[in-house]
Amino acid sequence: MMLGVVDYYIVPFGLFLGATTQQIGFLVAVPQLVSSFSQLFAVGAIRAVGSRVQFLRILAVLQASLLLPISFLSLVNFHWQVVFLIGFMILFRMLGSLIATAWGSLVSDYLPPQKRGHYFGWRSQIMGLAALSGIAGAGVILFLMKQYWPAAGFLIIFFLAAACRFASTWLLAKMIDMPLAHRPEHDFSFIEFIRRYRQSNFVKFVLYSSFITFATFLSAPYTSVFILRDLHFDYLSYTGIQIASVTSALVSYPIWGKHADVAGNAKMLKITGALIPVIPIFWLAAPLFHYNPIYYVMMEPFAGFVWGGFNLCATNFIYDAVTPEKRVRCLGYYSLMTGVSIFCGALAGGYLAHHLPPLFGFPIMSLFLVSCLMRACVYFIFADKFSEVRENITRVTAGQFFLSLFGIRPLKGLKRQWNFFPGIENNEELKMKSEE
Repeated sequence: MMLGVVDYYIVPFGLFLGATTQQIGFLVAVPQLVSSFSQLFAVGAIRAVGSRVQFLRILAVLQASLLLPISFLSLVNFHWQVVFLIGFMILFRMLGSLIATAWGSLVSDYLPPQKRGHYFGWRSQIMGLAALSGIAGAGVILFLMKQYWPAAGFLIIFFLAAACRFASTWLLAKMIDMPLAHRPEHDFSFIEFIRRYRQSNFVKFVLYSSFITFATFLSAPYTSVFILRDLHFDYLSYTGIQIASVTSALVSYPIWGKHADVAGNAKMLKITGALIPVIPIFWLAAPLFHYNPIYYVMMEPFAGFVWGGFNLCATNFIYDAVTPEKRVRCLGYYSLMTGVSIFCGALAGGYLAHHLPPLFGFPIMSLFLVSCLMRACVYFIFADKFSEVRENITRVTAGQFFLSLFGIRPLKGLKRQWNFFPGIENNEELKMKSEE
């Protein structure tokens, strides 16, 4: 719930505080960059604490505490408000990035490879439901409070987000700790990691994912700016658009997870990678529908479905491709590359938004076109560079996958009817402590 509020309402909060388009770029990009470089110290920090569970508990308390001063920024009025917001978000994202790396390495030690797709698909649904509640609740609060005291709306939603994070900290402390294996031969620097591009299948995957992230974040941070500032949608319409995307991702997780367990995560990453360039096309087609909010609500499920599959299978691919001894370090380097890509993409997008000629009357529409072309180029250049690491997979064509996706001819071993909440009726098999 905390992430649903912060991830989807920090940009509207920045706009409320008077941030410019370029400042919104900094709000998205700089925290990601700093949090990414913090990954270089993740392994050492975990070893210094001596326990991954203790490490998670300490950082989660600090992260929750940061949301309190963020919430009170809505009540004050001074020249450096946006700068303070960016500063707080740098610390917030840095702590979140370290938490994600430590948590991912710990939980992947719990799970056998054949259960990861099923478990993470189930967990992603639970996380999605929680995020959906946060997005919907925050949107309603902001919509209602806008007529009376808009600042109080942001104060309430970020204060509630902090309360949710404190609650999740209590749950994190109940996780079963496992020793983190370490041998000197598993230590390698980030430069050594990148230099292994020609030999390492995993490094090729990381570059593929990073370049897609860069191309996406040319425009992704500015969709909220476009909706709220340029099109003047209210908070209720904005919330409806976000809910449509999150709900679609929620439904997609078991579908992608089960297909990945059969056909491999690499196959799913390449299929979703081919669909990602299509997403900006829907934004470019909006003038045909007179920028109607209903059109955005109807188009966003496609984006949520595709990105749900890409993010889920990227996580599972990392756990398959990396041995437990190297997992914290490789997760850190993956996060570093992703954060740098977000930083570069968001800053480049902010610059281009001020220098591109308007398309259909809006410079940001030109940004969508550039992002679309960049995503397509990345797919055609990098998609074939990496391969599946698991051996017990079924070779399928894209045509077979799409027939299975729509239930026409499911892949061998998959049921025709999908259970969109797998694991709930078999909870004994999946009794794991999750992050949230």
